[in-house]
Amino acid sequence: MSGRVGDLSPRQAEILTEFRERIQDILPHLPAQHDHYLLRWLRARSFNVHKSEAMIRKHLEFRRQMKVDTIISDWTPPEVIEKFVSGGMCGYDKEGSPIWYDVIGPLDPKGLLLSATKQDFLKTKIRHTEMLRRECDKQSEKILWVILCKSHLMEQMLKKNIENITLIYDCEGLGLKHMWKPAIETYGEVLTMFEDNYPEGLKRVFLIKAPTIFPMAYNLIKHFLCEETRHKIIILGSNWKEVLCKHIDAEQLPVVYGGTLTDPDGDPRCRTMIKYGGTVPRSYYVQGSMKVQYDSSVTISRGSVFQLEYDVTAPSSLLRWQFASDGADIGFGVYRRTKKGGSQKVAEMLQVLPSERYNAHLVPEDSCLTCPEPGVYVLCFDNSYSFLQSKKVSYNVEVVPPPPDVQKQSPCSRGDRRLQ
Repeated sequence: MSGRVGDLSPRQAEILTEFRERIQDILPHLPAQHDHYLLRWLRARSFNVHKSEAMIRKHLEFRRQMKVDTIISDWTPPEVIEKFVSGGMCGYDKEGSPIWYDVIGPLDPKGLLLSATKQDFLKTKIRHTEMLRRECDKQSEKILWVILCKSHLMEQMLKKNIENITLIYDCEGLGLKHMWKPAIETYGEVLTMFEDNYPEGLKRVFLIKAPTIFPMAYNLIKHFLCEETRHKIIILGSNWKEVLCKHIDAEQLPVVYGGTLTDPDGDPRCRTMIKYGGTVPRSYYVQGSMKVQYDSSVTISRGSVFQLEYDVTAPSSLLRWQFASDGADIGFGVYRRTKKGGSQKVAEMLQVLPSERYNAHLVPEDSCLTCPEPGVYVLCFDNSYSFLQSKKVSYNVEVVPPPPDVQKQSPCSRGDRRLQ
């Protein structure tokens, strides 16, 4: 049994019912409530209902923290990402799944990471993934309408649901510049985010035009992929155009990839749908152009953390920080104490901003949040993952009380991390 709607064993059907009952409290807050969607989480954890429940509840927290429900309408990536990150959605495969193209060669990873924060890239990928998820929903609705018009076979109708995408990974031009350590780490975080929050999101990955250096590059990122995802990667040889045409109708495949699809102006690369990146001009680089005067600095020993505490006395106060690290990235998160007096471990505090690793040695971080209620807020610089290197961190932190006519939401509370 595949574990999909219409192909469940009696035991799998029982587990699905139990799973739905266990998450009744969060169902209204999920992007979908139908069986197709819930079964994706069960398949991702081999129908272990406890692990599936933990996974989907963690995903809901991820959606809240990253403001995923409004990320398409309320957040726009920085200009440098919009202009110089390659790839895009173009066409559908023969089963109706959207096709996304990742074009690796023209990417300038170092230029991009010197011009925007790693968090901007993560949010951009979340935004892309949410757009593709919604496109899958639209395709399912189209197919459902066609089936209803042609027949009334409920079994057929239930099986037709578009829930994953086809990815074409164009590796032409892949080189050493793409294996720069901060770029690999950022890409690894993107893959981990995708695996943890969009199970069964990939139907297959067609990898084309792989150079001889590809096995080295793949070894650097494969440990971020689960075994099932690895099995979906299909490395094509010189006949790649022929293979793509077996899975994608010619009119849905750009001319440059072996089909007949062009832009309205006849462009065979379909540049209105697929971006091809390029070298980032140095005018976009943040380091050298941003001169920040920091009030304080600290050296955080390898394997340790450094905490700063701020007493916020009024709700809706603004907590703002700026920091830069020397030589390597640094972890950073914000917490609120839940008890007065005495010591309290970070694990016992309320997480306000989840700890992440920031490439603050490349692009200084400048961000803020609106504190929903008074309390002691703890800014935690985390170097516990580094066993070899101490980190020097320079920082500014300020607490800005709300004005008398404070509005409920400030620009920073929407998660804007772009340097002003």
